[in-house]
Parts: sequence; structure tokens; C-alpha cells
Amino acid sequence: MLRIAVQSKGRLYDDTMNLLAEADIKVNPSKRTLLVQSSNFPLEVLFLRDDDIPQSVASGVADIGVVGENEFEEHQEDAHIISRLGFSKCRMSLAIPKGVNYSGLSWFDGRKIATSYPGILQRFMNKNDIRADIHVITGSVEISPGIGLADAIFDIVSSGSTLVHNNLKEVEVVMQSEALLIGNWKMDEEKHSILNEMLFRFEAVRSAQDKKYVMMNAPKDKIRKITEVLPGMKSPTIIPLSDPDWCAIHTVLDEKRFWEIIGKLKDLGAQGILVSPIEKMIL
Repeated sequence: MLRIAVQSKGRLYDDTMNLLAEADIKVNPSKRTLLVQSSNFPLEVLFLRDDDIPQSVASGVADIGVVGENEFEEHQEDAHIISRLGFSKCRMSLAIPKGVNYSGLSWFDGRKIATSYPGILQRFMNKNDIRADIHVITGSVEISPGIGLADAIFDIVSSGSTLVHNNLKEVEVVMQSEALLIGNWKMDEEKHSILNEMLFRFEAVRSAQDKKYVMMNAPKDKIRKITEVLPGMKSPTIIPLSDPDWCAIHTVLDEKRFWEIIGKLKDLGAQGILVSPIEKMIL
């Protein structure tokens, strides 16, 4: 049985549980239960505070864990990164009041900075030879300059709306962050085998993201030109039709280029274009 530590609430909780569900790993969490076993996969989920996850994995309380890169970097526990999961993205930034003229990193020399991430901030300041007074706060860091507690803040930024609401402006991005799957160094062979199966499922889910399965009918004399504009996984599937002058073409398209390519296909004579979402894709 493999044990995974997951944040007990918030966006990272939602994204992680969605990933497990899409990988067909069924977990029915309860607000009163901290440890829940999957009903169809050898996995149990331990729900913890986000800042407790790195230590729980490093100590072996959990075998693996999903944690924000910011928390992993802050605590620097003896665990290793297994995979970057690509969701719950944000950044760690320095912000100051909007009306203040910012002249560069040297502005922070001698200033008081409020943060819940003193480790990351101190290492950044040391690297840049800045001597700031770091004031540790757990909670609403963004209100600190407004009430005179600090000159600036260092905190998580996603959309930036919280900064705007508190009359702050982002002036330095210290690091980018996303969800990480981290692991204990001492997992046995059986747990590694379960982990590999789970990673295989995760990769199938991630590979299908932002992809569309496209089917169309096309004149046979246009096959070469049509296939030249199709960036399929390897090559498109071509199927003969009852009309000897026509064929069906199936392929996978990246959603980012979808409309650009569909326009070219229509110009080349493709008809009856059918587009479907992809749930899983095994590469």
C-alpha cells in the first residue's frame, strides 16, 4: 500500500483530487477522516496542512506527497522531486505600496519585509547581498504595509488581484511555483511498483490535456497536402471510403493551433470535420 500526503483544502486539494479521479483512482474523502483508502487502487490518502507535507514525506510518515514548490523550497526537507504536475501554478514575489518609487533590489536594503516564507526570502536576499529585516507573519501578509507593520511583502501571487485590492504592486518575481509530486528516498520495491503505475496513469491524463481528436473526409488527391499541415503524433490515420475518390482522415491536434489548422484543412477541401475531446492518451 502506497501512502500519499495531500493538502486538506484549497486549490491544491481540488487539483490533486481531480487528477486522482481522472486517473480512475477512487477516493471518497470525509471532513472527519484524515486517512482514506482508495476503493480500487493500492493507495491511501493522508490529508495534511500544506506546510506539513514535506516533513511527512521526508520522515516516512507518507511515501509520497503533492505539495506546492514554494512549500518544498521553503522547508528544504530531505525528499526528492518525482514529477512536476503542471497545475496550481503561481509565483513568489516581492511587492511594495503602489505610490512608492521602486529603484531596484537595493531599495529593500534596510527595509522591513513581511512574509510567511522567510527561508526562501532570506536565501534570495543573501544571494543578492541585500540586508533586509524579515518579519514573519502567518496569515494575511498583504495587509502589513497598509497598517504600518512592514515596508513591503513577499508572498504568493496568482492573478495579482489581492495585491491590487491592497494597493500594492509586484516589483520582483523571486521564483515560479507549481504542484510537485515528491517522494521519500527509502520506498521499497513494492511501493515503487505502485508508484510507477500511478505515474503511468497521470501521464496519460496529462498527455490528453489541450488535445482534440479530429476526423474528416477529404479528396484523395489532396491527401499529401492535408497531411503536410497536420502535426499529428506520428502520422494521421487514413481510411478508404465507399467513394473511391474520397477517404477519412483521423488525427490529434493541439488546441492552441486548432483553429489555424482547421482553416487550412477547409481550404484544401476537407469536409465533415468532427472534433472530440480526449480523456486519456497513451504515448
